[in-house]
Amino acid sequence: MQNETAYQEALKLSASHYENFPVSSFLIKKELRKDVAIIYWFARTADDIADEGDISSSERIQNLDQFEFRFNELLKGNFCNSFEQALHSTIIHRNLTTHLFFDLLSAFRQDITKTRYQSFDELLDYCKRSADPVGRLILELHNIRNQEAFLYADSICTGLQLTNFYQDIGIDYKKGRIYIPLNEILEFRADEIDFGGSNSSINLKRLIEFNVKRNKKMYIEGRKLLPFLTARLKYEIKWTILGGEQILQEIENNEYEVLCKRPKLSKLKFIKLLLKSLL
Repeated sequence: MQNETAYQEALKLSASHYENFPVSSFLIKKELRKDVAIIYWFARTADDIADEGDISSSERIQNLDQFEFRFNELLKGNFCNSFEQALHSTIIHRNLTTHLFFDLLSAFRQDITKTRYQSFDELLDYCKRSADPVGRLILELHNIRNQEAFLYADSICTGLQLTNFYQDIGIDYKKGRIYIPLNEILEFRADEIDFGGSNSSINLKRLIEFNVKRNKKMYIEGRKLLPFLTARLKYEIKWTILGGEQILQEIENNEYEVLCKRPKLSKLKFIKLLLKSLL
């Protein structure tokens, strides 16, 4: 009973946060929606520890360490609350790979301590831990454990993470972070100060255009995952890809101006993309 209450609260949490992709939508099998939601609870909680509130970096690290300690404990069957018990149940019954959760925690911890990335490869290493585990867990929930499928899912998840970076350039800068590689900023003769302006400079727009075009290729590669999927999950992933691609299209439509107006998908656009994914 406690498990079910936690699952229902996790479902409410997933429905209350804006994302560029559907979380626990009706396209997910009914019996798996609560599992998706409790994984989302884990990631959302850890992300909020690393990013929300007005506390010092050392306090964030301490809180994240405590959250990781609690995760280790729940894996042993020691629960502090019903959410931990529900997550343990999902991990055991769905035979999920636990190191994927630790990878997420590693990335959230890195968000506290690292604010610049020298190269795109360095950024990809971060995405490998901050985004890719989620896609792999979703596949495992559907009992898809094909290594080729995992790699295509990685392309989608990394693509979504990068799209979110371009979407939130101004927000991240105010938090002291830049997720555009420093060597590319130098190559396009942009400057860190450009990220804090009210409008994008010409060089920053050129830099964003370069990144958007590269980002598009990841979604093209990610579409190779679709043949591995059953009908409902296939539609869900198509919808997810279309959401990421639409954000990039919004950035293009704004002529790569990402500072004065944050591109965001309205409910109507989400519905239109859903219908497109079903065709």
